[in-house]
Amino acid sequence: MSDSFRIRTARHEDLPAILAIFNDLIATSTVVYTETLVDLAERTAWLEARQAAGFPVLVAEEMPLQAGSSGASGVAGALGVEGGLQGAQVLADGRALSASRPVVLGYASFGTFRGSWPGYRHTVEHSVHVRADQRGRGLGTALIHALFAEAQARDVHVMVGAIDAENTGSLRLHARLGFVETGRMPQVGRKFGRWLDLALVQRTFPERAENDATDPGQE
Repeated sequence: MSDSFRIRTARHEDLPAILAIFNDLIATSTVVYTETLVDLAERTAWLEARQAAGFPVLVAEEMPLQAGSSGASGVAGALGVEGGLQGAQVLADGRALSASRPVVLGYASFGTFRGSWPGYRHTVEHSVHVRADQRGRGLGTALIHALFAEAQARDVHVMVGAIDAENTGSLRLHARLGFVETGRMPQVGRKFGRWLDLALVQRTFPERAENDATDPGQE
């Protein structure tokens, strides 16, 4: 846990910031394989579906500044996409001075892998997204470590990630955190008028000591 941010469970009031981060990635990167911006209703449905299924959605939130802090300057511009955070005052390093809603710097989650087939119930697919102006602060590392704790509490055996092969920063981060690249799928995605390769990574957690007596087909 950093003294400048904390990781916590997402709430509905975080959705405008989550929307802004997601739409910025759609508009400016190949992290997400779509060019169509989403709206608040879509992100609300996503959050509620994850929570209803018992999956975690975590945010990295800026810790409030102490009274009397100095060195404040500047005003944040809009992200320039639908759902952007307009006019938030920030420090020179991008930290918020004040806001009417939580200052979310990034978020992470995991959900089902290959749908609801019961044989995959111990495997999840995760994603982690950090605001563009906040990268390099250790937010991605902290969010993924928090996902590890959530996964192990849910008896997850394997955590999978699907990462654009050009996103070398994310691939390096995942390698540092124990993920192994298991394959590449050439030209399976298309965005900005070109074909994209997808890298598959996974991290395997130690098996629980007790036997799994709930496998379908066991009598």
